[in-house]
Amino acid sequence: MGEEEQPTTETKPLTGRDIRVSDAEREHVVVVLQKAIGLGMLNLDEFTERTDRALASRTRGELNAVLTDLPGLVHPEAGMVPRQQQNPWAPPPGQHAYAQPSGQVMELNGKYSALQRNGNWLVPESMVIRNKYGATKLDFSQAEIPHPVVHIELQAKWGPVEITIPEDGAVDTNSISDIKFGNLDDRTRSNGRPGTPRFVITGRVHGGSLIIKYPRRGFFG
Repeated sequence: MGEEEQPTTETKPLTGRDIRVSDAEREHVVVVLQKAIGLGMLNLDEFTERTDRALASRTRGELNAVLTDLPGLVHPEAGMVPRQQQNPWAPPPGQHAYAQPSGQVMELNGKYSALQRNGNWLVPESMVIRNKYGATKLDFSQAEIPHPVVHIELQAKWGPVEITIPEDGAVDTNSISDIKFGNLDDRTRSNGRPGTPRFVITGRVHGGSLIIKYPRRGFFG
């Protein structure tokens, strides 16, 4: 008797969309979604639903699906958004980094040290603040602010954060994702109110308070 033929199985070739994603990639997409809600692209319910989907994603294709209709916020391998909507600053294919919103970005990094900006300084459109075991103070009261909206992403651990905004300014803190072992003290009471410039604050603060205030006035006004 001849040998019976064994059934053959076909293996589907993997594409970039089938690659498994890490926790760091999932968390990065959540940060991108926070930026989108700050820009008015998403409402709170949409942000919550997409965040749940992002955290449950297993592959890059599933993770990209929560970003594909947000112009400028798509991974270059998503392949589902028209070219004219893609971010011109996006990294080339093959790099596992997600595109950031366009505009000038300032990054401040500290560890066991104080981060401070005050006086007459030029404020960019977006700022990323990372500080661990150190105090952070950002004083915008005398700064040159050419943008009507300033985006501030906080990643602060075990240190207080103090933000001083101009008297005509306002803040939006609705997209701050996490505050642990500390509190948010918005002394301006301007959250959600009109004001220019508008400071959209996102990110996390662990082990320290976040204080937002107007400039201190003198004894006579």
